[in-house]
Amino acid sequence: MTDTLAPAVSSDAASADAQGFPLERRVVTAIPGPKSVALHERRLKVVPVGVTATLPVYIERAHGAIAIDVDGNQFIDLGAGIGVTTIGHTDAAVVAAATEQLGKLTHTLFTITPYESYVRVAEYLAEHTPGDFAKKTVLVNSGAEAVENGVKIARKYTGRNGVGVLDHAYHGRTNLTMAMNFKAAPYATGFGPLAGDVYRAPNSYPYHDGLSGADAAARTIAYLEKTVGAADLACLVVEPIQGEGGFVVPADGYLPALQAWCTANGVVFIADEIQSGMARTGKYFASEHFGLVPDMVLSAKGIAGGLPLAGVTGRAEIMDSAQPGGLGGTFGGNPVAAAASVAVFEQIDGNNLLAEAGRIEAVLKPGLEALQKKYPVIGDVRGIGAMLAIELVAAGSHEPDAAAVTAVAAYAAQHGVLLLTAGTYGNVLRFLPSLAITNAQLEDALGVIDEAFASL
Repeated sequence: MTDTLAPAVSSDAASADAQGFPLERRVVTAIPGPKSVALHERRLKVVPVGVTATLPVYIERAHGAIAIDVDGNQFIDLGAGIGVTTIGHTDAAVVAAATEQLGKLTHTLFTITPYESYVRVAEYLAEHTPGDFAKKTVLVNSGAEAVENGVKIARKYTGRNGVGVLDHAYHGRTNLTMAMNFKAAPYATGFGPLAGDVYRAPNSYPYHDGLSGADAAARTIAYLEKTVGAADLACLVVEPIQGEGGFVVPADGYLPALQAWCTANGVVFIADEIQSGMARTGKYFASEHFGLVPDMVLSAKGIAGGLPLAGVTGRAEIMDSAQPGGLGGTFGGNPVAAAASVAVFEQIDGNNLLAEAGRIEAVLKPGLEALQKKYPVIGDVRGIGAMLAIELVAAGSHEPDAAAVTAVAAYAAQHGVLLLTAGTYGNVLRFLPSLAITNAQLEDALGVIDEAFASL
């Protein structure tokens, strides 16, 4: 059952050995084990219940696609910290870059006395986001902060207030982003009043609405024109592949039609690529799969290999509309996180990690489709690259089956596989493995998932 890393990241094999554990699934105690149980009791005394624990298993170390808990259980991680450790846990190059930077400079505040790594990350984003026009980037700390800044820059540039979003969208837990989310509970329940001037339009959800891209776009546009009017809309914020909403891939032609409408009406088209970006789908950004050239791209999660960093990258004329001092923040673009991000870009480019997403899809998607043929509860298999999902429904219908999702995820965890749930109705299992996961690890995980469905 022991695995080694894929050739594209074989330089990490030595560090895996140095950590002292083979890259395999291994369950040696009950899940959670006694040490995790004890840690959880400590947690409950000092951490509020609002900071949930989906699985109270406390991870001590990790490498590649394997996470090991304090009890010695080793899990195949199919979530990667919700898409954060995209190039693998403790990637050697990222660790080396962050360690070196940590010994040189930890903080100055870029807006006071700047440093090179921030500039290099901005250069990489200008190069790799869609479009060959001049671009500029502001670095911040988190995805929600990137959304907030993207919206405020769009408002400044257009002189308008309205913010368009889509059904089943998720953008964060800050005041503005809570208002932008489709699902209020648990993210916004009791936390109002929320930010205003946010308008939610129907999206494209082929499994449920059956609409062509053109028809779905016409519905979205008609709704926005009636409820807010293009003349009052600063931006339309769109996840090219919706994340928390259940990895919803829109119908062909849907997103380009929305972008064309935005361009014709002076509305800033913002692609929220916080979950779908940074090589996750086999392209640097998922927008590329749909022929999109957004006015602004929001990045986070996988951009810095596990360190907190996010970016807002947009057309230079849009980004320069903010007055001096209007953008920034104390920790935004921290030197250590920026150095890690440079290493992530270097790894993706130097090791052709975009191809690894395709390799993962070629193993995982057929495996999930085989399970769909076997188990009627699997209504839909969808996604691109290493961003895949299955939607569970009552057999013979499209009615959500959230209980089945809970049961499958729990069974998998008990047998050493970490799965993430998603979907507006909690009935989606999403797969976000790191690009370092091996075919053998994927096949092992699929075997466990098969057993989980058989146990329902």
